[in-house]
Amino acid sequence: MLSKKTKYAIRALIALGEQFGGDSMNILSISQKEKIPKKFLEQILLEMRNAGFLFSKKGAGGGYSLLKNPDDINLVQVMRLTGGPIAQLPCVSLNFYQKCDECKEEATCGIRATFMNVRDATLKILSETTIGDLIRKEKSLSS
Repeated sequence: MLSKKTKYAIRALIALGEQFGGDSMNILSISQKEKIPKKFLEQILLEMRNAGFLFSKKGAGGGYSLLKNPDDINLVQVMRLTGGPIAQLPCVSLNFYQKCDECKEEATCGIRATFMNVRDATLKILSETTIGDLIRKEKSLSS
């Protein structure tokens, strides 16, 4: 399940992606448009800025804008930055691996083998889906 932080980060990136190449957006505008608590959004945007997704400008007329094209930001990048592991079991995680306490033998565990397939399929979809794709999908669904 996606964390609130990850969902909010994706929503904020969509809002900023819709403005890509145009004016920056201030935190209050993003917060109101996407219904994200302002204090939480501040932390998320700072984290994404530090990771190189966003540019920020202080002062009047300041705000946040995307440093990268929305088509160059995939969901795996956002999820790993904000939410940690993508795998549903720790024993199949690529970046957050932990052996399962109840597992007798990983090499012959049917549960692990199945969830490795789930992880691989999930990673494929998330790495091939960009913020730009989500923006286009939302536009097509609303028309």
